[in-house]
Amino acid sequence: MALPAALQHLSLPVIGAPLFIASCPALVIAQCKAGIVGSFPALNARPAEMLEQWLQQIEQALADHRAAHPDAVIGPIAVNQIVHQSNDRLAHDVEVCVKHRVPVIISSLRAPPKEMLDAIHSYGGIVLHDIISIRHAHKALEAGVDGLILVASGAGGHAGGLSPFALVGEVRKFFDGPVALSGSIASGDAILAAQSMGADFAYMGSRWLATQEANTSEGYRQAIVESTAADIVYTNLFTGVHGNYLKKSIVNAGLDPDNLPEADKTAMNFSSASGAKAWRDIWGAGQGVGLMEDVPAVADVVARLKHEYIAARERVMTSDFPR
Repeated sequence: MALPAALQHLSLPVIGAPLFIASCPALVIAQCKAGIVGSFPALNARPAEMLEQWLQQIEQALADHRAAHPDAVIGPIAVNQIVHQSNDRLAHDVEVCVKHRVPVIISSLRAPPKEMLDAIHSYGGIVLHDIISIRHAHKALEAGVDGLILVASGAGGHAGGLSPFALVGEVRKFFDGPVALSGSIASGDAILAAQSMGADFAYMGSRWLATQEANTSEGYRQAIVESTAADIVYTNLFTGVHGNYLKKSIVNAGLDPDNLPEADKTAMNFSSASGAKAWRDIWGAGQGVGLMEDVPAVADVVARLKHEYIAARERVMTSDFPR
């Protein structure tokens, strides 16, 4: 199946994952200018009226860049919508995105309702849905989403527990549409590996946390640079959904990362009044942090990834196998 027009002609097969708190206009603009998909959670724009301002800012910056560099590869904008009963902004945020004809919507937690899908499809937009299991994949496809984001073991923030080999392989048995894979992807080699398994795109999150454009504190960035996979803790304590977090931030909060209690997932709350304290004080990150040793600009990250990706592809093509 051919990829949707919005996801064609990227500089790399990469979607920048929406990061709570960290994803801001500066980060999205830099990602899109570098030729990959740049995204942010709608709920990062607070209050709700800020969402339209962010979209206008991003659109204007990209229009100016396109005018100055007519041959540049510019990635599309994507906005993440939390489909949950506690998100009292969902209808408003979808309406704003439809008004601005946002080309890619990323839906999370629950399959989007028909009216939301119809509104996005009305102008040619597409919906990619986060899933961590085959059951969730079937539900999302039955609802009518256009593509799937497979959040495998090791991904930062809310993450699943399945191996990417198992998850991609099983999904490809029944779905030939757009698939992005998430989980510890922090190098060009890993991007190629995701494609080799059957995914169309790498869905990268944690790498952008330690970039100059991300809305992250200096402490957060330094913790990313200093950590390895052994410093990642998988727990549902902070949001009610299992996710991966930096051990250092849990210790800083006065908690024992080796003895965290289980949370009640019914306590999930994404209302506009709930704030984002868990994501501000407890730092999400994936198991790929051990590959991040500096805090470069986004353009430099993408250039590095492209170099690694091309080198990995050439290495595989010139391998002695198969004989």
